[in-house]
Amino acid sequence: MSSSPPWDYIAKLVCIGDSGCGKSSLTIRLCEGRFSPQHDVTIGVEFGSRIVPVGPPHSKMLQDASSATAADTNGLPDPPRNTPQKHMKLSLWDTAGQETYKSVTRSYFRGASGALLVFDITRKATFAHVTDWLNDLRQIAEPDIVVILVGNKTDMAAGEENKREVSAAEAEEWAKRNGVMQYVETSAKSGEGVEMAFMRVAERIFDNINAGKYDLNDRRSGVKGPGPGQAGRQVKLNDANKGSGGGCC
Repeated sequence: MSSSPPWDYIAKLVCIGDSGCGKSSLTIRLCEGRFSPQHDVTIGVEFGSRIVPVGPPHSKMLQDASSATAADTNGLPDPPRNTPQKHMKLSLWDTAGQETYKSVTRSYFRGASGALLVFDITRKATFAHVTDWLNDLRQIAEPDIVVILVGNKTDMAAGEENKREVSAAEAEEWAKRNGVMQYVETSAKSGEGVEMAFMRVAERIFDNINAGKYDLNDRRSGVKGPGPGQAGRQVKLNDANKGSGGGCC
């Protein structure tokens, strides 16, 4: 089995939102590349990780693939040839959505550098609650936390059996009004949009690192670089560390 690239940074991300929106399925899809139709309700938090490329040359390829405008890419020039690719280990904390566990899950908001705010596009009530989740997050997390709104279960909005209750336009307008970076639609079942959602957060965190917004020696920032003896170490791609009880930083 081949090992993954060494990581340059670790970033703590939390997946938040109502129960049953597919947060666990999104995490499993990203970390393990599979869909689990029968997944037990999350109690407290579950943990997974994935190492992803950030910054050029990979980010330039993403921009080209999506035909992004100059405004979207901040006018970035082509990276120099032989630019070393940076990698970020995403430490993913999948939190329970039930009110019963809210006092537990809220504690995991501390020290997070990124958050995926997830709702189910086929259940309007889950979208109505994202404002409460965002308010809770911003009360506890660091001010610079990167937040993306994720509308999951697009596979249930296709064909004659369209069960969509929240339009993309409605969600995009909410994201703009509430200062959320972007709205992305996903299907944990098909995999559509899942990589994009997590990569958007990772790229913005990488931009913030380059802008000097984090103290990489302060665990509260939610981001750290390799410590002494860690630079260039190898970490398995689908390392789930299910027994871990601490944060990433």
